[in-house]
Amino acid sequence: MRKKHLALTEKKWFQILFWAVLVIAAWEIGATAVAMTKRTPENILPHLYQILAAAFSGKAVSGGMTASGVVLTSAGATLLRALGGFAIGAGLGFLLALAMKLSGLVEKLIFPYLMLIQLIPVLGLAPIILAITGDINRSRLVIAAILSFYPVAANTLAGFKAVSKDKYDLMFTYAAKKRQLYTKVLIPSAIPYLFTGLKIAAPMAITASILVDTLQGDGGLGCMLSQSLKHAMSIYVFWLIVFFSAFIGIFSTYLISWIEILVYPEKRSAAGIGRSAGKEKKYGRSTEKNRTQKEPGPETL
Repeated sequence: MRKKHLALTEKKWFQILFWAVLVIAAWEIGATAVAMTKRTPENILPHLYQILAAAFSGKAVSGGMTASGVVLTSAGATLLRALGGFAIGAGLGFLLALAMKLSGLVEKLIFPYLMLIQLIPVLGLAPIILAITGDINRSRLVIAAILSFYPVAANTLAGFKAVSKDKYDLMFTYAAKKRQLYTKVLIPSAIPYLFTGLKIAAPMAITASILVDTLQGDGGLGCMLSQSLKHAMSIYVFWLIVFFSAFIGIFSTYLISWIEILVYPEKRSAAGIGRSAGKEKKYGRSTEKNRTQKEPGPETL
C-alpha cells in the first residue's frame, strides 16, 4: 500500500494537482479573511470565482471594453515588445558566446562584467536606458534584450566548454578545419545549453516588458496593471493581468521546450525513450504477473 502511495506521488499529474489544490485553498482562505475585514477599497483580494466571472463578463470597464478585452489588447503590445527584445538579446548572446569561445581575450574582458548588468534592478535600469535612447518603445526593446542576453550567452558558453577532449582529438585526427570543428561538434553540442538559456530568458523578457510599461502611460500590460491597482478601473483587471502574465511566462518556457524537441533530434529521441520506458514500467508488472499465473507449477504437472 505504501509503495502505491509513493508511486502516486511521483506522477507529474498528481504533483500538479496537489500544488493547485494547495494554492487554491490558501487563496480562498486569504480572500475570506480579507472579505471579513472592512477595507477601503473593497475586493482587493477577490475570490477566484469572482476573477473567473470577471474574465467572461460583458460589462465594460474602460473605453467600452470588457476586462478581458483590456487585458488582451494591452497584451498584444507588451508581448510584441518582449518578443523583439528576446530575439535581439538571444541572437547577440549566442554571438557573444561564440566570440568568447573563439578568443580567450574576449572572454576575460567581457564575461566577468556581464553579471553586473543583471544585478541592476529593471526599474533602476529603465530610466538610464530611456535617457540614452530618448524613446520609450526603443528602451523597452533594449531592456528586454539586456535581460535575455546574459542567460543565453552564459549557457551557450558553458555548452561550448562542455565538449570533451575526445571529440577534439577525433576532429584533429580527421584533419578537420576550425570551421568544421564548430559546425560539426561545438555548435551542435551547445544546442541543449542554448535552449536552457532561452527557457530562462523568455519569462525574463516578458517580465521586463511589463515592468517598463508601468513607467509610461501609453498602453501595455504594465500600464493597465498600474491603473487598475490605483482603481482607475476595475480591480479585476489587475488580477486578470497577474494570472495572464503568469500563464504567458510558464507557457513561453514550455513552448521553447517543444521547439527544442522539434529541432534537436537527440532530445526528440530521449523523449521517445522516456515514453517507452514509462509504458514498460506501467505494463511490465502486469505482464510479469500474467506470465507467472499462466506458468504451471510443479504440483500441476
